Amino acid sequence: MTTAQYPRIYLYRRIVQAKLFIDNNYPDKIDLDNIADEAYFSKFHFIRLFKSIYGKTPHQYLIAVRMAKAVQLLEAGNAVSDACFSVGFDSLTSFSGLFKRTVGLSPSAYLTQHQQKKAQISKTPFAFVPSCYIYQNGWGENSNFEEVLL
Repeated sequence: MTTAQYPRIYLYRRIVQAKLFIDNNYPDKIDLDNIADEAYFSKFHFIRLFKSIYGKTPHQYLIAVRMAKAVQLLEAGNAVSDACFSVGFDSLTSFSGLFKRTVGLSPSAYLTQHQQKKAQISKTPFAFVPSCYIYQNGWGENSNFEEVLL
């Protein structure tokens, strides 16, 4: 390894360390100071480097991680308030507004929509499988399933 490569790899390693810190501590009260300290950078230099590597600021990335985890919790059937507080938000109102801007639906509407979709899938699973895949695997011929293929 040349001396010109060492500093770049070292910088990347520190940024990845900060990203992993966010991934592991997203439900906690972490802010830019905590994250930048984890990478041993000044705040402004850290923001610039993080955004150049991941395409988002550390705060945007933290919000994206929290929203992804909230979606997983809602899909698992957790209540909206449980999802809100489990991913690190203190206010249900701010969580709901941010969730709606990010996902496009309010958390309760998303939960309802997901539950309805799960019910439809369990009722008519072939409606959610491409017909070419059904016929390729021979599921459409002499099937024991009670549903009618579309």
